[in-house]
Amino acid sequence: MNEKILILDFGSQYTQLIARRIRELNVYSEIVPFNKIPELDDSIKGIILSGSPFSVTDANALQTDLGQLIGKRPVLGICYGAQYIAQQLGGKVERSLKREYGKAELSRIYQEDPFLQGVPQGSQVWMSHGDTIMEIPEDFELLAGTAHVDVAAYKSREGAFDQPVYCIQFHPEVTHSLHGKEVLENFVIGIAGCEGSWTPAAFVEETVEELKAQLGGDHVIMGLSGGVDSTVAASLLHEAIGDNLICIFVDNGLLRKDEFEEVLHSYKDMGLRVVGVDAKAQFYRELAGISDPEGKRKVIGRVFIEVFEQEAKKLEAEDRAIKWLGQGTIYPDVIESVSVHGPSVTIKSHHNVGGLPEKLDLRITEPLRMLFKDEVRKVGAELNVPKNILGRHPFPGPGLGIRILGDITPEKVAMLQEADAIYINNLRKFGLYDQVWQAGTILLPVQSVGVMGDERTYEKTVALRAVDSRDGMTAEWSRLPHDFLATVSSEIINNVKGINRVVYDISTKPPSTIEWE
Repeated sequence: MNEKILILDFGSQYTQLIARRIRELNVYSEIVPFNKIPELDDSIKGIILSGSPFSVTDANALQTDLGQLIGKRPVLGICYGAQYIAQQLGGKVERSLKREYGKAELSRIYQEDPFLQGVPQGSQVWMSHGDTIMEIPEDFELLAGTAHVDVAAYKSREGAFDQPVYCIQFHPEVTHSLHGKEVLENFVIGIAGCEGSWTPAAFVEETVEELKAQLGGDHVIMGLSGGVDSTVAASLLHEAIGDNLICIFVDNGLLRKDEFEEVLHSYKDMGLRVVGVDAKAQFYRELAGISDPEGKRKVIGRVFIEVFEQEAKKLEAEDRAIKWLGQGTIYPDVIESVSVHGPSVTIKSHHNVGGLPEKLDLRITEPLRMLFKDEVRKVGAELNVPKNILGRHPFPGPGLGIRILGDITPEKVAMLQEADAIYINNLRKFGLYDQVWQAGTILLPVQSVGVMGDERTYEKTVALRAVDSRDGMTAEWSRLPHDFLATVSSEIINNVKGINRVVYDISTKPPSTIEWE
């Protein structure tokens, strides 16, 4: 990358949002652990210190070496970052009697500064902190305060360091900070001097050149899922190496109704070299009797590896040039799967991180590893990926396996496929599909009494889930029309034998996740 903003992650739930907001300015941003500062090469134009669930007054407070940062590049400390800079450079930070959480106003702007350009006095900001900066260091001066805290923003005095340091107590990355975008833009573009030239077209051009240099004349084997991520990754690889990319599309028996045939046809129309594998029986056999969500994920991942390995060895017998494994891993997969980007908590395991390279003795290539979901779609559009694939809702790697709560049987899969098809088809029919970020049907291990005709029934319940989101890191439940929900409920109950009740999930992420398992 020609320019980027480095974000030191101290474990804040908002760290990924900082990265997203900066990328919306067409500037590449990258998250690294607070204690693993890379060499500051010419591409790094500025550094941001994130918030944290820790207190700077704790004995186990997270520590970084400010000597590697201050004066080397423009620095912005957010919340914990601002408190840490204050404490380490001679200021005073104390535990608050009560945590300041929620909306506040920058009711006091002490002086004009390019950092707060476009931010009016009284602007709403979002606070989330248990410590208060009581005194700022000697070489700094105040910029803004709220009704509750004197120090909401401060900066280094001119000439104190070779590069400016700005610190804020509020979170500009959260949409509740109404002028947060302006604050970040002022720092990234105005102070750090980024040009904002990181576009989908630039990403495609740069990534294709990198892949050509990385792969040379080697062949790459890649598993496709039918989803946006693996498809766009395959398209980038195909752009770089053509038919040296060999794709495998596995039917694990947990896809949506008719999805295997439809997607396989689309891939071939795209010119991809694809091998379709029907492995339903193998997956059902290995999943029999397993109800635990993580247990199911691990079995699905393991069996996929086994099936993929079988097919790969067949291909390797014909083509000795296969030396790489392609994967459609994206940034949220990496963040949620392992804590390599700081002390963030692991939420759940992901199917497409790890496993296969070691088994197949292949090196790995992940062209989308540092992109968020909406960025993947933009890159796909730049590559002319068909709209019927590019516009598809995200679909979990384990498929319907984690939308069937409890054990998995072919009968339950068939039941859920029918109910889900009714839901998704009606979203399209009502013109709602493209308004929703992700939708799916969940089969619950709950039976309830119903009446059909003159007969009493005791059958299963399905939950409909639909959310609005930018990147899957946070999500709001979709406000779908009541007449739509009534139509879907009626069609499912009347047409899918074994289901007599339909409910709608109105939970947000957080605290819930998008999928139920």
